[in-house]
Amino acid sequence: MAYLTDIEIAQACEMKPITEIAKVAGIDEEYIEQYGKYKAKVDYRILKENNNPDGKLILVTAITPTPAGEGKTTTTIGVADGLRALGKNAIVALREPSLGPVFGVKGGAAGGGHSQVVPMEDINLHFTGDFHAIGAANNLLAAMLDNHIQQGNSLNIDVRRIVWKRAVDMNDRQLRNIVDGLGGKANGTPREDGFDITVASEIMAVLCLASDIPDLKSRLAKIVVAYSRDGKPVTAHDLKVKAL
Repeated sequence: MAYLTDIEIAQACEMKPITEIAKVAGIDEEYIEQYGKYKAKVDYRILKENNNPDGKLILVTAITPTPAGEGKTTTTIGVADGLRALGKNAIVALREPSLGPVFGVKGGAAGGGHSQVVPMEDINLHFTGDFHAIGAANNLLAAMLDNHIQQGNSLNIDVRRIVWKRAVDMNDRQLRNIVDGLGGKANGTPREDGFDITVASEIMAVLCLASDIPDLKSRLAKIVVAYSRDGKPVTAHDLKVKAL
C-alpha cells in the first residue's frame, strides 16, 4: 500500500477562503488583512473591541517527537481537530516556522500527515513576510552601527565590544562567526562579526514581548548594541535609530 507524503496530502487538500475560516472563528471581516485568498492577519484591535468571553487554553509543549515526526505541532493540530469533531469551538495557535529547520534535517513545521495546516509550502517558506521584516530591521540597526563608526565614531564605540550581530533566517554555521569590513577604508572597519538566525534575534524577542506599538518602539530603543571604550552601553536610541 502506497502512503502519501505530507506535501502530497497538503496539496490534495481543498482549502476554504480565509474569509470563510474567519467567519467560522467569529472574526468579522473588518478585523482581517488578507494576504491572497487563503491567508490573513488579524487586527489586534479585536482584543479591545470584541466582547466575546475568554475561552480555555490548552498548551501543548515539551514533547519528544517520534521518528516519524509527530511532535508538538502535529499533536496540537490533532487535538484541535478532535475537539471540533466533538462540537467544540476550537482554534489552533502555532508559531511561524523558521526557514532554518525547514531546509535542515527536521523539515517543515506545519504538522504532518492529516494533522497539518495549509497552505503548507507558504507557511514554511515565507508566509506573510514577518520574518523578513524582523531581519531587515535587525540588519538596518547593524548597518547604522557600522556607518556610525565609519563616519567618525562620535560615541567612542569600542569595535572589540560590539554585541549586535546581523541576522539571516537560515541555518548557516559558516556565518556564525565572521570577519567583515575588509577591502580598505571605503568599505568599513575590519572587525569580528556574525549572524544569528532571525527567530533567535533580540528583535524577535522584543516583538513577542511588546504589548502595543508604543511599547515596541520603547523596547527597541533600549537595545544595547555595543559598549564604548570607557565601558558604557550604547543603545539603538544613542545611534538615533528610530522605529517608524
